[in-house]
Amino acid sequence: MSDVFVSRSLDEIRFWSRIMKEHSFFLRLGFRCEDTQLIREANQFYAVFDEIERRSHTFNSGTDPELIRRFNAEVRNAAAHIWAFKRKVLGLILRCQLPGSNNFPLLVDHISREANYFRNRLDELNSGQLEPLPDAIIDENVFFLRIMADHAKFIGHLLDPSERQLVEQARNFSDEFDQLLFQARDLDSMRPQSQTIPLLDQFLDQNRVSVQSLVNFKKTAKELIEACRIKSIIHPLLADHVFREAERFLSIIDMFEHNLKAVASAKK
Repeated sequence: MSDVFVSRSLDEIRFWSRIMKEHSFFLRLGFRCEDTQLIREANQFYAVFDEIERRSHTFNSGTDPELIRRFNAEVRNAAAHIWAFKRKVLGLILRCQLPGSNNFPLLVDHISREANYFRNRLDELNSGQLEPLPDAIIDENVFFLRIMADHAKFIGHLLDPSERQLVEQARNFSDEFDQLLFQARDLDSMRPQSQTIPLLDQFLDQNRVSVQSLVNFKKTAKELIEACRIKSIIHPLLADHVFREAERFLSIIDMFEHNLKAVASAKK
């Protein structure tokens, strides 16, 4: 079990520390030139998570679990601090104290939710209190379906209006993932009665189809942006960022489906 704890901890930190680092970069791009203090803070967080990401690759699955537990606690505190910074920025935007900022309020709220997710995951790992499989399936899908719906909205608003076909595709994905999110929240409110294996299996199958379609759309958009073949104000790193998060969701669905099959086989 200690090997599983170490490998899961490192996997979470390697993925999410890079995401947090990139959030700092995107926030900095959206600040006005006169927002020098906010730019300085964003740069500091970029450096913090860049170092965390670097250090995470110096460990391996054979590392002492107690060392990883201390590393998790350190990274958890960094995640809590960047969450507070993002919420501060969101408050400034909503109070109209950053007029002309290019950071959408929903985007700042979105990235703060991801920081909170990262912080909570490290707390769960260190406490050894990971959710039972049925609860985890529902909660992870509620979280990631909203993330995917947000991505579609951001893409639609950052594409040039003349890219009508791509804008329409993004809008359709936004609507589709909003509906999937509503279904997931309905399932959440029906716990524990909704936690039968066939129901959860069907739930994952349905989400997998939609997530795979979104992954394909994001991959195409990323390649077109990198090749300068579509008109947008989407930074190439942002295109790659949202693509990696969609792939992460797909891999989580794969893991859950594998675990459900193992549970079903054990009951036979």
